[in-house]
Amino acid sequence: MKIDKRELLRRYGILIMLLVLIIYFSFGSEYFLTGSNVVNVLRQSAVTGISAVGLTYVMLTGGIDLSIGAVIGLTAVTAASCMAKLGLSPILACIIALALGALIGLINGILVNYVEIPALIATLGVMTSVRGLCYILTGGLPVYGFPASFDILGKGYVGVIPVPVIIMAVVLVLGWYVLNRTRYGRYLYAIGGSREAARLSGINVDKMVVATYMIAGLLSSLAGLVELSRLSSGQPSAGDGFEMNVITAVVLGGISVNGGEGKFFGVVVGIFIMSVLANGLVMMNVYEFYQQLIRGIVLIFAVGFDQLSKKKKSVKKVKAA
Repeated sequence: MKIDKRELLRRYGILIMLLVLIIYFSFGSEYFLTGSNVVNVLRQSAVTGISAVGLTYVMLTGGIDLSIGAVIGLTAVTAASCMAKLGLSPILACIIALALGALIGLINGILVNYVEIPALIATLGVMTSVRGLCYILTGGLPVYGFPASFDILGKGYVGVIPVPVIIMAVVLVLGWYVLNRTRYGRYLYAIGGSREAARLSGINVDKMVVATYMIAGLLSSLAGLVELSRLSSGQPSAGDGFEMNVITAVVLGGISVNGGEGKFFGVVVGIFIMSVLANGLVMMNVYEFYQQLIRGIVLIFAVGFDQLSKKKKSVKKVKAA
């Protein structure tokens, strides 16, 4: 049986990329593969991993969400303010912050689905507005003074495993299950493939799209709470530009920018590629602006590869017909 090298590259290329990065950085820094740094990489991947699940759902419908980073920032300052300034309990502050994230997702969904503003423009506008709200609420200053018990969310351990890693693992497992074992997951692929065909098959596309943006907002808020706990302060700039890391991880993982295609396993690998890349570049003392350049190139590569793959598939279908 002849092995198609292109097919092997398409299926396992992202795993090969992760392995190459690990080998390269292990030679570049003697501390990269130490136990403490491996745990650090896993902890750093938590915020990206949690947010990536929601964005995966949104992109499968053919949409995009640029408000992820801003939601993380608003969640951080809202929860911090509720605890430090209003004296609310950490649990109640978290509930309020999560509800706020879902509300922003609802606004995104309504703008995209009912007002029919292109997702890129709608979520860009929401991102800008929400980021401005972060600075208005805080006066541009960090919020301190919440209970030390809140630190467990971003700095705590269960045995030797960091709590953020456990939260990420739970979200990833649930994300995989929903996408691959439920009707909701099947509907996401159907909507991304063809909205009109999905409607004709009886799927309530409007409700599904709005719910998907709400899930993305909720998970971004959860990521924001983890980030708040990790930083021990509500920074109005928290999550600034973070949406690009999440988008890169999801697209690199194989989720099509046009919707309807991609596997969840690839997204998980994409998450770790971004975390390994960020950690390795820091350990090799690469300046921040070079890191931005590299992340931008990785995103362009991922989207370009996706588009070329779709083009080749279309050509094959035409030839087969």
